[in-house]
Amino acid sequence: MSDKAPPPGVRPHPGEPHFGGFASRLNWLRAGVLGADDGIVSVAGIVTGVAGATAVRGPILTAGVAGLVAGAISMALGEYVSVSSQRDTERALLDKEKQELANDPERELAELTALYQAKGLSAQTARTVAEELTAHDAFAAHVDVELGIDPNELTNPWQAALASAAAFTTGALLPLIAILAPPAGWRVPVTFVAVLVALAVTGEVSARLGGTSRRAAVARVVIGGALGMLVTYGVGHLVHTAGI
Repeated sequence: MSDKAPPPGVRPHPGEPHFGGFASRLNWLRAGVLGADDGIVSVAGIVTGVAGATAVRGPILTAGVAGLVAGAISMALGEYVSVSSQRDTERALLDKEKQELANDPERELAELTALYQAKGLSAQTARTVAEELTAHDAFAAHVDVELGIDPNELTNPWQAALASAAAFTTGALLPLIAILAPPAGWRVPVTFVAVLVALAVTGEVSARLGGTSRRAAVARVVIGGALGMLVTYGVGHLVHTAGI
């Protein structure tokens, strides 16, 4: 839905917004949380892996920064391509709908009526609703019911790419700082603790946004992140021990 005030007389329940593009903003926020989570886990795995092989700060910093930059670029490119493809598809569907309305409005009215009947309205009520919505804005009525697309809220691929890169970078900075700030002997333990706490927070936020079990969401990301760091640290240590 586009940003607009509720119709007169409609009072949404507190904490349950039905207007103003809430679902779209919620998806963006959830994507931001997941992007930050990716940044945390990816760079934490890289720096702990290198720390398992060497205690020298230079290689750890180099690997961490490289992982941050490469990950941010990869996330941005992936998001740009994905959203661009989605936007192209949505535009093609919208153009097709405009053409169909122009070429055969009666058939489109019958189709809209059938769609409302499928939602549970009687034939007479569905016809009345379809006629009134068509008289008001036929195109908007069809794309809403048929396609579930708001022409005014097509996602901008550049915005999506920048948001994805920013979220990844924000998450990636935490393990990078955590591994570099403490003395050599404390780097890995401090990073483990900092990363697991950060993942617990992202899991909590993600669960709140999705309305799912917070305990399960936190457990998944914390256990997954811990395993990832343990594996990469072990691999780095083995490589160092083998003298490769």
